[in-house]
Amino acid sequence: MKLPIYLYGHPVLRQTAEPVKESSEELTKLIDDMYATMYASEGVGLAAPQIGKSIRLVVIDASPVADSFPECAGRKMTLINPEIEILEGERINRSEGCLSLPGLSENVGRTEHIRLRWLDAEMNAHEEIIDGFLARIVQHECDHLEGKLYIDHISPIRKQLIRRKLKDIAEGRTGCDYPVRYASSRRR
Repeated sequence: MKLPIYLYGHPVLRQTAEPVKESSEELTKLIDDMYATMYASEGVGLAAPQIGKSIRLVVIDASPVADSFPECAGRKMTLINPEIEILEGERINRSEGCLSLPGLSENVGRTEHIRLRWLDAEMNAHEEIIDGFLARIVQHECDHLEGKLYIDHISPIRKQLIRRKLKDIAEGRTGCDYPVRYASSRRR
């Protein structure tokens, strides 16, 4: 089932998500629904807070960007209670967008070399060093679990320049090609 994406300004996007305690049929269904929502929205990642659930759950399928970033080929991942360790390396600026911030993209500096620890959908533990654009996707999605958005990583000047667009999103004056939930009770 496709779920609505919660847009900028909604309080759930600024909450620190709670750990997932155990596997359940409800969790399995939620994971399936999150993948369906992500694909329908043409995203490469989706965090549970983006669908209104303040739990530490992320789904990623980076395959659509594999032509530009080969490290993303075949990378479909369900991340439960992920933990990221930023490893050494230079910060690289690349454009990022977000389903919760439709119509916007900004250059964000990130170190694209991380160690990731997580549980998969069967609650099996994994640890992997991830590089390149896939590391950026993982960091972007895991930021949502901490109540952060990519715009929190841009300069105050850039944020000031997009202030009106952010206000339009928060007040429901931005259209989307996918189902959404606005922060404001006002609807288009």
